[in-house]
Formats: sequence, structure tokens, C-alpha cells
Amino acid sequence: MVQTVLRVLAPTVRACLQRMPSGWAERIEEIRMRARRPLEVVTADGFAFVSPDGRPVVRPQGAYHVSEEDCLQTLNLLSHYSLYAFEEEVQRGFVTVAGGHRVGLVGKAVVENGRVRHLRDIAGFNVRIARERPGAAKGVLPLLLTGGRLLSTMIVSPPQCGKTTLLRDLVRMVSNGVPELGLCPRKVGVVDERSEIAGCVRGVPTLDVGVRTDVLDGCPKAEGMMMMIRAMSPEVLVTDELGRREDALAVQEAAGAGVVLLVTAHGQDLNDVARRPVLSAIVQSGAFDRFVVLSRRKGPGTVEGVYDGQFRRLAREAIPCSS
Repeated sequence: MVQTVLRVLAPTVRACLQRMPSGWAERIEEIRMRARRPLEVVTADGFAFVSPDGRPVVRPQGAYHVSEEDCLQTLNLLSHYSLYAFEEEVQRGFVTVAGGHRVGLVGKAVVENGRVRHLRDIAGFNVRIARERPGAAKGVLPLLLTGGRLLSTMIVSPPQCGKTTLLRDLVRMVSNGVPELGLCPRKVGVVDERSEIAGCVRGVPTLDVGVRTDVLDGCPKAEGMMMMIRAMSPEVLVTDELGRREDALAVQEAAGAGVVLLVTAHGQDLNDVARRPVLSAIVQSGAFDRFVVLSRRKGPGTVEGVYDGQFRRLAREAIPCSS
């Protein structure tokens, strides 16, 4: 997975990371580059700076310091040397590369009429590594079924707690079917606005989302959900990171069409969800029968609880969400 990301980083930065000790590549969750500051990697255990010879170091003085040229080369590689074609992604503040990895961007914001129209002088990158974990949903899925029927489910957690990883594995299992749980294969429609669930390249998923899954890549969630229902007749509709008012309306419309929903949302816990106007409206609509809350307490993807539609806890012990 990390090798895919390295291709879009400046050659000098790439070389530093390739020299890191064996085992580090599999543990990296983020690669952080800031002009004139030390190269940094983040793992589940914390952070480390990276020396020119690839050694993890604690002190920034011993690290490789990213140059403005490194930032420019990385930007060119990300945009395939076409910044004009890259403009929409830059406006959003991130770009998704092959494999579903998200690269965040910071620099000078160009604001028009109170809205960010562009970023220029880009001098910082945060590469978030996406990983497939087959079996990540194995412990959770039985609690999301009744009589072999999948229930509409919202996965809630703060950033970097494994929402998308869990969602992706649920999609794979639902699409392929799980005979031992009485779950027959289902037609699944994924609206992948940020290209993180399926990691599509030219419309084709690079991550395993199952054999009966259709993916609408790069499309806004609200519009995409309606397009998917009209065009592909999914039995299960999937999307990531609900939060806008139009998302709430689309969810309610999809639920009214009899489609099972699998979604994620940012939040510390269910109380946090209930305090947010848009998410609260979605919850109160009765569209969801199950809620899964994740944390990093026992590692990324720890399932802190599974709840029914009335927020009653079904799973009381934290479950590490991994294969």
C-alpha cells in the first residue's frame, strides 16, 4: 500500500522513506511533509521524524528537512504536471490517489465572496494511508443482522479510528454474502465521493469491495445516492462521512425507497451525534436500526459499542476491529 503512495512523493522524500527499517512501512498511518521542516511519519504508537538515511529519530534536528522544491515536485506528481486539471481537488483541500490514499494540502487560501476558491503556494502535505483489512467486520456483522437480513447502520467515530476500513469490509462481506450467518449476496451501490472506499482508478475499484458492488466514484453523496437508486437498483446503499443537510434529505429519501443503508459519520460518540443538527435529524428520522461507535483505545478500529435505533447498547465489550 505504501509503495503506491511513494510514487507521488518527491524523489528525495521517497528515498528517505524507502530506507526506513523493515516493518515500518506496514505501520505507517500518515506521512507528513512541511516545507523547511522535518519529514514525519505517524503510526498507531505515535510519531517519528525520519532522517536522510531512513532512521526514525526523536529530535527534529536529525531529520530530513523538506524543501520547497520537494513540495513543488510532489504537487507536480500528484497533478500529473497539470495544475489546471487539479484545481477542483486543490479547492477541496485534498486529493485521493490510487489505492484510496488521501493527500491533504495546505498553503495560501484564495478567498472569493467568503469561500475558498483555490490554494496556492502549497507548502504542506498530509498523506493518510488507506489499508484493506479483510475480516475487520467479522466481529461486528452478526450484530447488524436479524434473521439473515442486514439492518441499516451508521458507523460513528472521530477521524483516524477506522470508519472507512470497517465500512469497506462490510461492503465486501455483504456483496459476496456470508452463508454461515445466513446472509445472501446483495447488490451493493457505493457512492464514493472522496474515492476512499473503493480506491477507483479510471472508474475501476482497486480495493476489494465485493463481486456484486457498483461504485459511483467522485460524485457528491446526496446527488449520487439518488443516481444510484434510479440507475442501479441497489439493495444496499453505501456512502462515507455524512454531514450536510442535503445528505440528510437523501438518506431519508433512500430509506423511504426501501434501501438498506451503510454510512459513516464523524463524532466522538452517540451523544455527540445527537448534538449535531444535521446528524441528529438523520437519526431522528428512524432511518438507522444500528449504530457502531469506534475509537483507537485498543488500536485503530476498536469497536466501543454497537447500539440499536434507540441507542441501547448491544455489545458491551470493546472489540478490536481487525482480522
